[in-house]
Formats: sequence, C-alpha cells, structure tokens
Amino acid sequence: MKAAATLAAGLAALLLPAAAGAAEIDGAALSPLWAVPFAGILLSIALLPMLAPGFWHHHFGKVAAAWSLAFLLPFAAAFGPAATGSQFVHALVGEYIPFILLLTALFTVAGGIHIRGNLHGSPGLNTVILAIGAVLASVMGTTGASMLLIRPLIRANDNRRHRVHVVVFFIFIVSNVGGSLTPLGDPPLFLGFLKGVDFFWTTIHLLPDTLFMLAALLAGFYALDRFYYRNEGVMPLDPTPDTRGVVFEGAANFWLLAAIVGLVLMSGVWQSTVAFDVFGTPVGLPGLVRDAGLIAVTLASLRITRREVHEANQFGWEPMLEVAKLFAGIFLTIVPVIAMLKAGTEGPFGAIVAAVTRPDGQPSPAAYFWATGALSSFLDNAPTYLVFFNTAGGDAATLMTTHAATLAAISAGAVFMGANSYIGNAPNLMVKAIAESRGVRMPSFFGYMAWSCGILLPLFVIATFIFFR
Repeated sequence: MKAAATLAAGLAALLLPAAAGAAEIDGAALSPLWAVPFAGILLSIALLPMLAPGFWHHHFGKVAAAWSLAFLLPFAAAFGPAATGSQFVHALVGEYIPFILLLTALFTVAGGIHIRGNLHGSPGLNTVILAIGAVLASVMGTTGASMLLIRPLIRANDNRRHRVHVVVFFIFIVSNVGGSLTPLGDPPLFLGFLKGVDFFWTTIHLLPDTLFMLAALLAGFYALDRFYYRNEGVMPLDPTPDTRGVVFEGAANFWLLAAIVGLVLMSGVWQSTVAFDVFGTPVGLPGLVRDAGLIAVTLASLRITRREVHEANQFGWEPMLEVAKLFAGIFLTIVPVIAMLKAGTEGPFGAIVAAVTRPDGQPSPAAYFWATGALSSFLDNAPTYLVFFNTAGGDAATLMTTHAATLAAISAGAVFMGANSYIGNAPNLMVKAIAESRGVRMPSFFGYMAWSCGILLPLFVIATFIFFR
C-alpha cells in the first residue's frame, strides 16, 4: 500500500501543474504527458490489429481499460476523486451513452434488413447501387448502409473476373464520403451534433463538397468498370442462380429507421427547460426522450426481425461490442486533451493550434481539412473530429457562423479521408472482411492505400482549392 501511495504521489508530482487543485481543469497548466493515454489507445487501435491480431481479438477490451486507468488513476491522485468522478460522469452521460445508443440502434435496424435476389453487375447497375448507397449512408449511417448493400453488390458481380475495384469504390463512396450530410451518417458528425451543431448544418454546408466528391468518384468508377466489363465480359456460369426479382426481407425495419431519424431530429429541435443534474452534468429532457426511444427501437427491431434474416446477414454483436469498449476508453482519455486544446496557443499544444492558424490569427480551413483528414486516415475519425473541433475553439455557435468554413473543413476531413486506409473508418475493415469471405481477393493494407492515394488524394487537392482556400 505504501508503494502504491508513493507511485501515485510520484505520478501526481510529474503530471500535476504547480498551481493545481482547483475544481476546474486549467488546460494551459497541464503537462503534455496527460495526452499519453489518449495517444496510446488510438495507436493500439491502429497498429495492434495488424501487428498482433490474435492478441487484439481476445484482449482489445482489456487494452482499452488499461489506457483508461492510465488516465484515471493519476488524474485522481492529482485532482482528487471528486473532480475525477465529475469528469467520468460527464464523459459517460454527456457523450458516450448517447453516442453508443445511436450506433447500436442503427446497427441493429440495418442488421434486420436483408436484400435477397440476384442482380447482374453491369457498369450501369453497379454505379446505381453505389449512388443509392451514398444516399442511404447519410440516412442509416455508413456502417448500416455498408452492411445492407455490400453482400448484394458482391452477389451481383460474382460472375465478373475483376471485382476488387467494385469493393474499393464501395468503401470510398458508401462507407465514407456518402455519410457526410447528416449526424446520422458518420460518428464524428453525431459528436458535433451532441456538441451543439444543428442537425441540417452539415447538409447545407457540405452538400457542394459531397456532390463534387461523389460525382467524381461515380464517374471514375463507371469509366473503370465499363473498361473491365468490355474487356472481360462475364463468366459462362453465374455462381448465384437467378431469382424472381429482388426481395427486402425484414422491411418493417425501414419504419424503425424512420423512427431513429425522427428521434434525433426531435432532440435537436425541441427546446425544453427541463434538465436533470447528474453529478454536475446537465441532462436535458429532449436527450433523455431520444435515448429512451433509441433503446425502444433497438428492442423492437430485435423482436420483429425473424432469425432467418439475421442469419442471412450473419448478424452478431461482436462488432458493436468492440466499438462500445474502445470508445469508452476514447471518451475518457480524451478529456485532458480537449482541455489542453481549448487553452489555444497558450496551452501545451500551442504548436498544433498555430499550425492551423493563419498569420492574422484566423483559422485556416485548408490546414484544418488536411490535419483532420491526415489523422482520420489512420486513427479513428470520431475522436480526431473532437480534437480539431476543440482546437478551433469548441464553441458550436461560433463555428457554425463566423468560422463556418473551418467547421466544414473539419467535418469533411474527418468523413472523406476516413477512406484513405482500412483503419480510417470502422466499416472499411468490415466490408473488406465480408468481401474476402465471399472470395474477393482484396488488396493488402498498403495495396489499398495505393488505390486511395491514386484516386482520392488528387480529388482532395482539387476540393481544397475549390472549397477550403
């Protein structure tokens, strides 16, 4: 016990600023060492699935817990149990629970819809499927749209000799870029919604950027797919037998999807003075109604969806459990990072703030777009969004008006550039795994990046000059 107390005191002496002790965290006075647990959990997510996949598969929850304790224990020693408990509750109640409830509802509802039937993957049909997926991604989330459409798309093209490009463009369009128009589309945008960004703000301000990216990608895909189709034709025997049309099994879940959209919209529009104080964290009535409704939608989907539909979709809770455990650690360890970023140029991360700030002191949208995108390419794009949201000041009202171009750049960078690597966004790896299980020989990690660098980076450069100068 004495050794543990000595260790805690030593950590406190190392990490605690000289003038600490106040209830509020002064980010300007914190040591950069407080960012180590946050950096550690993000690097673990990025590297361990490649370097030690067996260990990661069995122990990712323990890794997240270890990094969380690496923050909580020294923080408790430095600032006291009361301040630690207050920060823990705020991260849990104010951000984590609403975030996970939305993802769980979208994941469950999407898993209850199965498209049965065999289409024939011509260039025109493939392009239409990708375009539909892009629209659905902003309605049911990139994960939901990806899980709904990737299997029918692979079946439609299982008589094609070249299929890799179809899946790669699917990741670009459906698993990433298409989710940029609403908070439902991609987790970073929902975090912005929870921080006060209006529901339709991204729809209005990112529509030109998204249309440009989608038009360029769909046109490029059609040209490439038509080239392969003309030169290879199709196999003499289609592995999937023809069926009479296409059937949506579990279609009642579309009504539940509409309920999710309505609940999230309601929580953003309904203004209520009723709020509950949970250990210093205010919880408003609209948020409570939204979260209770999302739980009800999740349970309703599980009840009305037949087992055969879940089996056809290979529905299971493992992906959702992984996201839940990892994001619990992310939302905890990011607490001191946000405090230090809010301190601006006077804080420990003043160099980062200066790098995305023009000489006149105004934020540089182009710098924010590339900085957010570069990190989102290899680290999870949701915490990356939060980092730069707070680097830009963290005030949603100001960012939506005075610095609207900056918020648009952060949002676009987080969503668009999640497509740069397999680990930039969760659906990327899920789509890759499904494609490989269906016989598609997907590129390696760096092979995929050859595709993304060759196709996406030139489009990002053009987008920078058009939208973020």
